[in-house]
Amino acid sequence: MRINKYLASCNIASRRKSEEIILSGRVKVNSKVVTELSYDIDEKNDIVLLDDKEIKPSENLVYIVLNKPEGYITTVKDQFDRPSVLDLITDIKERIYPVGRLDYETSGLLILTNDGDLTYTLTHPKHSVYKTYMAIVKGIPTENELENFRDGLYIEDYKTAPAKIKVVKTNLEKNYSICKIQIHEGKNRQVRKMCRAINHPVLRLKRVSVGNLNIKDVEIGKYRYLTSDEIAYLKSL
Repeated sequence: MRINKYLASCNIASRRKSEEIILSGRVKVNSKVVTELSYDIDEKNDIVLLDDKEIKPSENLVYIVLNKPEGYITTVKDQFDRPSVLDLITDIKERIYPVGRLDYETSGLLILTNDGDLTYTLTHPKHSVYKTYMAIVKGIPTENELENFRDGLYIEDYKTAPAKIKVVKTNLEKNYSICKIQIHEGKNRQVRKMCRAINHPVLRLKRVSVGNLNIKDVEIGKYRYLTSDEIAYLKSL
């Protein structure tokens, strides 16, 4: 198998992108750097490394959407031994990983897959895939605060990209609002930080969709396989 095809079969990148990786000298075969695109891999005997880590062709590609509960991490390991979303995946033998992250306190839609190309598409900022959240925030945001949110906010050492926010319900007696928020970035705890920056900290947060993909039919803590149409849609992004 040609080396670029081998990298693609490992879900590292597309064949064209794999060629760039090979030419950059990041790939070793049996401990020797290989930059020749016509190089053939002996799948049974060769050991292929990318950035000094062994890579192997993936098994069947798996795509699922999970309705993440609060109180679960989206990383594989945790120094505090908190439960992981992978603990909820009980009948899938392939090694799958979350696409992006939802923080410990946040619930909602989380895609898990072993398709590296799709993961890249959905997490790279240049692709501008909108994620939609429903947030219960403290207080009632003013129109000026909402406009500041939409224009982008300075948080720590960066300014957020323009975002969308709409107040869908308010409760004056209990002093909270329910807001629909859409962002296409995925920085750590970004929605929470943005709401805090306009003086309306998040009380509860749930991601309800990524692009047009939603979790209306998935119970909390459960998951389902994506349909072929949904997979094609996500790849088209």
